[in-house]
Amino acid sequence: MSDRPLEPHAEPHAEAQRRVVRDSLGVGIATGLYGASFGAVSVASGLDVLQTCALSLLMFTGASQFALVGVLGSGGSAVTGALTAALLGTRNTLYGLRLAPLLGWRGARRVGAAHLVIDESTAMSITRPSRALARTGFLTTGWSVFVLWNLFTLLGAIGGAVLGDPRTYGLDAAVGGAFLALLWPRLQDHDGRRLALAAAAVALLAVPLVPSGLPVLVAGGVALVVGVLHARREAP
Repeated sequence: MSDRPLEPHAEPHAEAQRRVVRDSLGVGIATGLYGASFGAVSVASGLDVLQTCALSLLMFTGASQFALVGVLGSGGSAVTGALTAALLGTRNTLYGLRLAPLLGWRGARRVGAAHLVIDESTAMSITRPSRALARTGFLTTGWSVFVLWNLFTLLGAIGGAVLGDPRTYGLDAAVGGAFLALLWPRLQDHDGRRLALAAAAVALLAVPLVPSGLPVLVAGGVALVVGVLHARREAP
């Protein structure tokens, strides 16, 4: 897949690159700061500072990290927490299926990029009109979130008892709102809106019927199936 040309009235490539970098850094800062909340919650749930930092460094997917420490904090076993975290983390596999052909990396670069596949890096790359801009959005967002998330995890773990839980400040809602804003361009056409409504409806119906974490996977499965069917319909 080669770089797709910009539309006739699109902004020049250099300006587009700067805009993507600016937006990506903004998302990285907003998301990375929330790592302080994870650090504080993790220590409060019984993990020490080293274990908390290792989770952010090696797992690096916020929902799974919070799920793991949430289970531990409520008295659940480490095995149950790990399974819950893995269940939530499988959504990143769906992201990877979309990103692999879009970014077009192979070998070691592809393996390294896999660690940066999160909600924010995916959102900042899939809406770009060319591969070059998609790569810029992915790398800038992924690395800025990774660095700041780990830094603020450490700060939150060390000062958690003093700072309290940053979720009381509403930062969890701010991160979710930022992600929705990033995906908003995908909802401008009728197909995107119908797909979003269908996935949301399925997820809501699944909430009382399946364990925590599965509604997200079910909704993602709906989107994947619809995408595959649409691709087949559009194929020559």
